[in-house]
Amino acid sequence: MIIIADSSPLVALALCDCLDVLDALFGEVRVSQTVYEEVTVGNKAGSAKLAHYLQGKVKESCLDLHIIGGDTVDKGELTSIVLYKNLNADYLLIDEKAGRKVAQINQVKIIGSLGVLIEAKRKGMIPLLNPYIEILRNSKTYFGEELLNYALTVVGE
Repeated sequence: MIIIADSSPLVALALCDCLDVLDALFGEVRVSQTVYEEVTVGNKAGSAKLAHYLQGKVKESCLDLHIIGGDTVDKGELTSIVLYKNLNADYLLIDEKAGRKVAQINQVKIIGSLGVLIEAKRKGMIPLLNPYIEILRNSKTYFGEELLNYALTVVGE
């Protein structure tokens, strides 16, 4: 399976120290050059960890496809959707609401960082979800309280 990752969920999973879960669940992880630059440039949270993790996973995304609503999302989201289409990927890892909407309009199968963590819990890759939810709650990443609580409910915590 191939999963294309956008920047925000990569940062969230890096904060949770769960990047390896992507490889275990999906096999092949790819990012666009734009996403790579977004998550590795500067001293952002997890940038060094992400630079190391993403070695060999960067694939250039040629913006030669018309994406419905593509002008409403940032370049990282757009190049991720295009890369998904170009590689005939199985999933797009994306968290932002606008990006998810554009992806769905363009018939892209999506999963978010919380969905990845839920799957990891279901498959026994992580023993509990709650410690990771707490990391996300205390970070600068934004997840609504209702969504975080829902994720815990889904796995029975």
